Amino acid sequence: MRLSAVLPRLVFVTFAVSMLLLAPAWLHADDQEDAEKAAHALAYDQEKEEFNIRAETWVRTLEPKVGKASRMQLYKGNEYCFCVAVPKKSGVHITGAVLDLEGKPAGEILPVLDGWGFVLFYKPKKTGMYMIAIHQTEQGKRKEVPCAMVTGYK
Repeated sequence: MRLSAVLPRLVFVTFAVSMLLLAPAWLHADDQEDAEKAAHALAYDQEKEEFNIRAETWVRTLEPKVGKASRMQLYKGNEYCFCVAVPKKSGVHITGAVLDLEGKPAGEILPVLDGWGFVLFYKPKKTGMYMIAIHQTEQGKRKEVPCAMVTGYK
């Protein structure tokens, strides 16, 4: 075969293979954006309740059998809200808690009826490092999804 006959096939195969390899990245990026939008929608409701919402968004991959935890400095006298969500159409249900200085779950949780998110409220009795723990529940699908958290305080 001549090079001119092989070259178009080689270019086509290279393009097709690269599209197959990059497709999961595109899908994951859309899921991450959906999780962030859902968390921000929950935070928007808390702004109406006079919470100051922080600009940064925490995004991590949440696995079915292993939860995620985020360490955060919380100050006595402030009330905090943690708006946490996964993509709404993922079918994954999540829950969470603040782990106090002794590692005990605490906080008041306001879950979304469809299970894709929640708002967690907590007012620490002492200033210190706390953990916000998030995990999937048995009610929904169990799969790897992006999880977003937006925090606020007043």
